[in-house]
Amino acid sequence: MKAVIVRSSGDLAVADVPEPVPGPGQVLVDVDAIGVGYVDVMARRGEYAYFPGAGSVPGLEVVGRVTAVGPNAPEAPAGRRVLALPAFGGYAEKVVADADRVFPAPPGADAADVVTLGVNALVAEGALHRAGAAAGERVLVRGAGGGIGVLATQIAHARGAEVTVVTSSPARGERLRALGAARVVDRTGSALPGETYDVVVDTVAGPDLGKHLELLRPNGRYVLCGAAGGSPGPEAFAPLLSHFHASPTLYALSLNSLSPEDLRSSWERIVTLLADGRLSAVLDRRLPLTEADAALRLVESGKPFGKVVLSPR
Repeated sequence: MKAVIVRSSGDLAVADVPEPVPGPGQVLVDVDAIGVGYVDVMARRGEYAYFPGAGSVPGLEVVGRVTAVGPNAPEAPAGRRVLALPAFGGYAEKVVADADRVFPAPPGADAADVVTLGVNALVAEGALHRAGAAAGERVLVRGAGGGIGVLATQIAHARGAEVTVVTSSPARGERLRALGAARVVDRTGSALPGETYDVVVDTVAGPDLGKHLELLRPNGRYVLCGAAGGSPGPEAFAPLLSHFHASPTLYALSLNSLSPEDLRSSWERIVTLLADGRLSAVLDRRLPLTEADAALRLVESGKPFGKVVLSPR
């Protein structure tokens, strides 16, 4: 089969590799659509500890059909169309994943739309669920035009929150307003949002994290679920102590820490929002697997609005 591997130089190469075989508790998925995420950018740079390194295949999310099951795996998924979260290996025509990290795709939904939700929707929904974002609260979304941000904007709006988004252009701001944002802040200016917030969802981190921690209201919750802007310095967390008596809470959210049961519950909530018309997939573009390098460079640039998806055929 065809797969994309990361060379020692960090370049990507399309190669013929043996088809994977599902082991105990695993399933084999014939892939229709592949999600491209910032984690793949980090893996290629050698900055993601869980990536096996040169010669390995990136990709943590695919949509396709289960074609085989390994020993001790449930038979029910066989033949089913699913969202699968492999431990890398997704940039390929076929991939194996643990059966408990495979979730039913919504009936009739396009594979590219389902993977466009995928990991990003699980992060966005998980962040807002963990923070307990509630109706009437103010929610700020940093990096709102990215794959996680466009979904966090919609999900926070669906929960009844008043959503402010931070993004990089008026055009992106207008698109976010159409997805439920009440206010738009241009991150290219020097001004911070002129309000305070009950919840901040941050996919950026970077040197300005501390300034955004300062925007929490009493009992506010800050969810750090990405670091597209790089790692913040230790001083960024000083507001947690300087505002100690306001009881701020900082969460760090990685899907790696969530149990299969928690992931499944989150996916069920996402599918319900989709079925109710309160959530939609935001697909920036779809590229062939042979253009995986271009897809990663696009994601690295921060220019896409929503998700970049690869098609293996």
